[in-house]
This record gives sequence, structure tokens and C-alpha cells, in this order.
Amino acid sequence: MADTHRTAPAAPRAGSAAAGEEPVGELVQRATEQLTDLVRGEMRLAQAEMTEKGKRFGKGGGLFGGAGVLGFVTLQALVATAIAALAVPLPVWAAALIVTGVLAVATGLAALAGRKEIRSATPPAPQQTIDSVKADVAEIKESAQR
Repeated sequence: MADTHRTAPAAPRAGSAAAGEEPVGELVQRATEQLTDLVRGEMRLAQAEMTEKGKRFGKGGGLFGGAGVLGFVTLQALVATAIAALAVPLPVWAAALIVTGVLAVATGLAALAGRKEIRSATPPAPQQTIDSVKADVAEIKESAQR
């Protein structure tokens, strides 16, 4: 990325020493000012970039949410189609009952799988890291006692 925030070195001031002989305090002051300007410029650039990304993230999230709603409606239409297809050889109530039973079994299996995953994730603390830190502390204590 091109650095557009750099400033040209200041010309020697009237009545001061030559360019290579400026007092150190003045050089430090100028460097501090330039660094401050550079950091402020970078912060403005970062803020503008994050604002733009935030807008895009919001728009993408809204579109993704809309796609989720349309997907849900599509699944409802698919369920209705399955019921209608089964209603050809069976009574409508039987077709609806069969489709409902299949959906209930799928829901139960998904719930069991989710429960298993949640149980394997508890406790939410990073247990391996905690154990590692405890081992490090014990090692340090042991080394200090030697």
C-alpha cells in the first residue's frame, strides 16, 4: 500500500544552522509531529475502511437473511408438494401424517446431534490452555525452589 501520509522534510528555518546541523530537540519535535500526523492519517483511513466494510457487512447480512426466509418458504412448498404427491394413492390426512412423521424424526435426530455437540463443548472455558498454564506455573515454582 502506498504511503500517502509522508511529508517532505521541512526547509531550514531562517536564522538557524544548516540543514545537517539542526538542534536535536528540534529534530525530535519535528519527528514527533510527523509521527502524530501519520498516526492520525492512518486512523482516519482505518475508520473510513471499517465504515465501508460495516455497510457492506450489513447489506450482505440483510441479503443473507432474506435468502434464509426464501429458503424456509421453499421448504414449506416442498413439504406441501410431498403431501400432494402422497395424496394421490392415499387420503390427504394420511399423506400429511406421513410427511409430518418424517419431519418429526428428522427434527429429533438433529436435536440429538446438536445436544451431543453442545455437551462436548462444555465447559466453555479453554480447558487445555488452563491446564497448560497451571503446568507452566508449577514448573516455574519448582525451578524457583531449586
